[in-house]
Amino acid sequence: MDFNPALYQAIACSITASPQKRITFAEYMDLVLYHPEQGYYSSHAVNIGFQGGDFFTSSSLCDDFGELLAIQFYQMWENLDRPQSFYLVEMGAGIGLLASQILNYLKINYSDFFDVIEYIIIEKSPSLRQEQQRKLQEFSVRWLNLEEITPNSIIGCFFSNELIDAFPVHQFILQDGKLQEIYVTTSQKPKGEELGERSNIEFIEVVGEASTPQLAEYLELVGIDISQNAYEEGYRSEINLAALDWLGIVADCLQRGFVLTIDYGYPASRYYHPRRSQGTLQCYYQHRHHNNPYINIGKQDITAHVDFTALEKWGKRCGLNQVGWTQQGLFLMALGLGERIAALSYQQQSISQLLKRREALHQLIDPTGIGNFGVLVQSKGLTEAQSQRSLKGLTIPE
Repeated sequence: MDFNPALYQAIACSITASPQKRITFAEYMDLVLYHPEQGYYSSHAVNIGFQGGDFFTSSSLCDDFGELLAIQFYQMWENLDRPQSFYLVEMGAGIGLLASQILNYLKINYSDFFDVIEYIIIEKSPSLRQEQQRKLQEFSVRWLNLEEITPNSIIGCFFSNELIDAFPVHQFILQDGKLQEIYVTTSQKPKGEELGERSNIEFIEVVGEASTPQLAEYLELVGIDISQNAYEEGYRSEINLAALDWLGIVADCLQRGFVLTIDYGYPASRYYHPRRSQGTLQCYYQHRHHNNPYINIGKQDITAHVDFTALEKWGKRCGLNQVGWTQQGLFLMALGLGERIAALSYQQQSISQLLKRREALHQLIDPTGIGNFGVLVQSKGLTEAQSQRSLKGLTIPE
């Protein structure tokens, strides 16, 4: 078993120091992924891509994903009547691939837009920030924390690709018809079952009262009543309170423009369907996935699907209007991916190169994979005329 012993000890100390000798699963997940020195995203453990990576993203496949997003951003700028300064705020930029694709394409094809762009990256991981700075040194890019952006200051677009799925989530379970919460504590392992050579304790789950009334309020927000008979004893799922906090800050910073969120997830009615009784939590380790967050600690990614209904409804409370929701495959086809696939027949490349590129483009729209990701666009501060202008990515592709 692969794990980070220093992180393991830090989590154990956090549990010991807590009043009831337990922490919420959200606190556990936050430590595993974002501990300042030892967390998966804070250390050099994160590995994005195909060669030995834990997972890959759309931008890892080919440049087309970023280039098509660039086309959408250009139209957003036009729909806002070409402001003299347009902020592109990328939240969670991975190794900088997507930013590089967007900026390179705009520099070559939309120089008038490129000249007014203020590109900001919001990145918590020190190691990923270093990689981004190395990759993007030819461009004018600023790195900030979200809290450093002045409220009501951004004219442009906040956007993210596979960000919210890695926010720490609370886990709940239905016991005796009541909403209960999953906590993490420690347990002494039986002799002879030590974890590696460095620890004889393990992390186990216990159930208790909800740590905050916000869990019940969240389910009410998205219209889910787990007291109905359709939900059986032991029903279990996740609640992403961090996503609501994040969206509230984004909405507060945006003066005029858009929020574009791309991620895998469902509307609440599907997310919390009675038959999805064990939630959506998944762990990714070297391109293999499983559902045990208590192994490979600090060496694997942990994610949960996104509840898009929560983003839509909470966004409305925060002053964001829903522009539209679609699937990534349809979004990219509307922006011209179909034409790019058709043009492959006329390109002077070897058969192996053509096949590789065709496969990459088809993966972007694969309805059984990342093509099924959700794309949510919200807006704020648009004039009535601006709000009437459609976005190409949300039109029905021909």
